[in-house]
Amino acid sequence: MSVTQQHLLDTHRALTLGEPAPPAPGTHGRRAVRERRGEGRSRAGRRGLRDALSRWRRRPT
Repeated sequence: MSVTQQHLLDTHRALTLGEPAPPAPGTHGRRAVRERRGEGRSRAGRRGLRDALSRWRRRPT
């Protein structure tokens, strides 16, 4: 079953049950990619902070 066929089936089912129709395929694709990219950046930032703190704790006094 293609993405378009699945979307049409989901839309029909939602209308039959009186629910709102699902968004069309690809509608929120850019937002999802942007969120994943931002998540990776924040994870990398935490990793960098964690590495810096561990290096600071291990330094000789």
